[in-house]
Amino acid sequence: MPEKKPIRGRVLIVEDEAYVRASLGELLEERGFDVDLVEDVAGAFASLARSPVDVVLTDLRLPDADGQDLVKRVQTAFPHVPVVVLTGQGTIASAVACIKAGASDYILKPADPEALEMALERALANRALQREVDYLRRGEGPGDELPIGVSPAWTAVMETARTVAGSDATVLLLGESGTGKELVGRHIHRLSRRSRGPYVRVNCAAIPLEMWESEFFGHRKGSFTGAAGDREGRFRLAHQGTLFMDEIADMPLAAQAKILRVVQDGEFDRLGDEQPTRVDVRIVAATNTDIDAAVAEKRFRQDLLYRLDVVRIELPPLRERKEDVPLLAGRFVRDIAARLGRSVPEIANDVMSDLVAYSWPGNVRELRNVLERALILNPGTSLTSLDLPPVAGLAGDTAPVTEPAGDLTLRAALARREKEALVEALRRARGVRKEAARLLGIDQRNLAYYLRKHGVDPDEAGES
Repeated sequence: MPEKKPIRGRVLIVEDEAYVRASLGELLEERGFDVDLVEDVAGAFASLARSPVDVVLTDLRLPDADGQDLVKRVQTAFPHVPVVVLTGQGTIASAVACIKAGASDYILKPADPEALEMALERALANRALQREVDYLRRGEGPGDELPIGVSPAWTAVMETARTVAGSDATVLLLGESGTGKELVGRHIHRLSRRSRGPYVRVNCAAIPLEMWESEFFGHRKGSFTGAAGDREGRFRLAHQGTLFMDEIADMPLAAQAKILRVVQDGEFDRLGDEQPTRVDVRIVAATNTDIDAAVAEKRFRQDLLYRLDVVRIELPPLRERKEDVPLLAGRFVRDIAARLGRSVPEIANDVMSDLVAYSWPGNVRELRNVLERALILNPGTSLTSLDLPPVAGLAGDTAPVTEPAGDLTLRAALARREKEALVEALRRARGVRKEAARLLGIDQRNLAYYLRKHGVDPDEAGES
């Protein structure tokens, strides 16, 4: 089955002359647009009621109203849909009137194909920009931070990311919580041909099943109780850009089938629409779960994994890229100090040694949080060991070691503190792993790693 070509957008053509209408439709389809063809204003609104469009291209003279009236009505009912006016009766006065009514552009008949294409591209670009502005205003947009690192493990990740960015291949990012999966996903988008398009991120684990269709595919006003207005779903927001789907393994099975259709066919059904919506979206998926085990346990669809797992990139935990800790710590201290409006403190050598030696179960995210706490609580010109928080393995924990000192190397001392915190968390949680992980600020996958590392039996520790 031939692969569907990416579409540039859906255009609604409103033209009463059948020959002109058909010619415009053929021209735009040849240039990569989806088109809907109607002959009057009534037909235009009937079409808009059935399915969404990206731009309206209308004649100024129509049998049941003029183009200016259509522009005003579209702006009222569908304020984010741009309208391009096409007419053979061009005067400065009529052009000004159309623009005042809300038209995004005005073109004379017979339309030059290149000029028409450019006008539609401008309208689509403005609409995409408006979508992204709305998205950013909700506080969900990407930051400007670039992934950094010099370790061999991180360098390999970045080389793969740069290579895959040049294609439209779906990417699957695997790694523990806090390893920087979203940062790498954003970097892939920034390096891709879609960099001028939107970058939309969504946490699949945070959306209740009953909200899935509305959140991802949108809905039409009145399509269900409480739908007070039209909503553009995440796939529509990400059209001609990248959709970053975090915690993909936590999607409900019922939702996975719907996502599979979009990944396969590039189209979905919006609630309340009569026709499917086609989109051109590149997906970067991420999870900190063993996705292959989830498939084996029937918690994740194998056919969906096949579609998402075109290029797999595994991000190393921070304990496996210790060479990057000084680089990351330096950047975080500078960024946090700038945000706090204070001078950048120096990181003392013993503090840096402690930071490098610590195993960082919460990975890069934990490192940043530790440094942010230190800068907030310490207004001085340098960070010392006393500024680090009292968590297992960091110098701020001055509680006495209850076991014999044994090996006096820093690594051995840190390992003893790690084990102490692990046992204490399990004791407080009475052996409940989920609660122990919460107390330690890590996920259950990381907790399992530390249980194996220190040979701790959670049942025995919980009873102590």
